[in-house]
This record gives sequence, C-alpha cells and structure tokens, in this order.
Amino acid sequence: MKVLVCDPIDEEGIKMLKEKGFEVDYKPSITAQELKNTVASYDALLVRSRTKVTKEIIEAGKNLKAIGRAGVGLDNIDLDAAKAKGIKVVNAPESLTQSVIELVIGFMVALSRYICKADKTTKEGKWLKTEFIGHELYGKTLGVVGFGRIGRGVAKVARSIGMKILVYDVVQVEEKTLSEYDAKQVSLEEVLKNSDFVTLHVPGGPQTYHLIDISKLKLMKPSAFLINTSRGNVIKEDDLVYALKSKMIAGAALDVFEVEPPANKELLSLDNVILTPHIGGETFEAQRLAATLTVSRLIEALKQ
Repeated sequence: MKVLVCDPIDEEGIKMLKEKGFEVDYKPSITAQELKNTVASYDALLVRSRTKVTKEIIEAGKNLKAIGRAGVGLDNIDLDAAKAKGIKVVNAPESLTQSVIELVIGFMVALSRYICKADKTTKEGKWLKTEFIGHELYGKTLGVVGFGRIGRGVAKVARSIGMKILVYDVVQVEEKTLSEYDAKQVSLEEVLKNSDFVTLHVPGGPQTYHLIDISKLKLMKPSAFLINTSRGNVIKEDDLVYALKSKMIAGAALDVFEVEPPANKELLSLDNVILTPHIGGETFEAQRLAATLTVSRLIEALKQ
C-alpha cells in the first residue's frame, strides 16, 4: 500500500510506516493542485494542519482507504465526504495536550509579569524596573472555557499554584471531576465577569464561531487577560483589537488566528498582546507522539 505524507511529521512516524512494509512518499510542501492530481495513486494520506483534505481531494482519491491527521482537530478534513466514501479518518487528540498546557501557563506568566515588554525594552538599553510591576498568579481566578483534556490540564497546574478555577462547558461536568480540580462550573457570562485570566479550549465549528465578541469582552474585568490556543475564529478578531486598544481588557495572548499567518495589521501593532505562530503543539515530544500515535492508528485502519 502507498501512503502520501503531505506535511512535515516526525521521522519516527515515517520509519514505522516503512517497517510495516508501506511505500511512503514524503512531500511536506505539496500544493492543493498537486495533491488533487496525484491522490488517486495512494491508499492513505497523512497530514497535519496545513493540508486541506477537501471533498474535491477525497473524490479524486479513487483508492483512498484512510486519512491520518497527526494532531488534534479534524477541521481541515471533510469528514462527511470521507464518511460517504467509507474512508476511515484517524488522529491523535491526546498527543499535544501537555505541550499546549505548558504554553498556556507560559502565556499567563508572561502576561502577568510583562515579560515580553521587559525583554524588548531591556535589549533597547532601557532599565524600566519600576514600570513593570506585575501580578502574582497565586490567588487569582482562572476561567477555563471548555473543560476537556487540555482545559483540565491547565486547571490542574493553575490550582497547584494557588489559583481559583471557574469552568464553562456546554455539557455538565460531573461533581466528582469538578471536586478533583476544586473547580466550580458556571455560565460563560459568569466566567468572563469573574476571572482574572480566561483561557479558551473549545473546538472549531459553527457553535463556537465568534464565541467571544464585543458583547462578551465587555463582561471581562479591565484587568483581565484572554488566552486563545484553540481555534482562531473562536474570537472575533476586530472586536478583540477594539477591546485591547480601548483598554477594555488588560491584554491577550493568541497562538491561533482567524487567518494564518495573521493579516490584521492593527492586531500586530498592539503592545498589550502576545502573538505566537500556532506553536501550541510545537515541541519535539508532542510532534513525535502525534506522529507515532497517528501512524499506529492509520496502520490499524488500513488493516481492516
């Protein structure tokens, strides 16, 4: 069987496929048109987030039996089209958990202690020690929007350093689980009103599209910070820019954007927001785990 790897993945995943006897073509910069023209030759595709496996691609894949997404979300794959053709889709949602958790905690510390500004000005030859009086995380309230694997992991670390935890989720979290994190489940509005930090951990899709807009941002404390490592369009970017410029909230940290790379020049010009290029899962450990877990599941899918 032939597998086309469309995005960069850890070499351990490639090695696993070859050891199991698969013929592997590694084309990590393949274009959409090139993929459409060649997909018919392959039994399986292995992608990350860059490659979009559209209905058009799937229909052109005459021999496709499985698609592997080395990572969490599946929003770059047309699942309905795949299901209609009996193509199995596998991923590794647990692989990036620890990596994203640690990035969120890093964002919280960087925001509360003005680390990015302090670094920049010190390198410019300035010594602005008294201008960077920050806040401790201890005793502050963290609002976790989406209490899945990553949200719970962030809550666990935050609780260990003395933060209070508020949770919003569309499903009722069991009392036993909430008690494990000493957390309280409340409405989204209550999370936004009462939290010093709000971190977003919800999937993409119509239900969460622009979940955070100007009406929600107005509920937040002027001293609060917003963190997004989930999906870019969960936040209405223009509204966030207005909130940051008008000091409606103190700051934000974004690892994901409505358009990637980000095209909002106003957002890029602000000094009270930390922006990173979708690096939530970009650790050596996470990428190796994503590759090996996805490949093992892809191999199983192809055996069936």
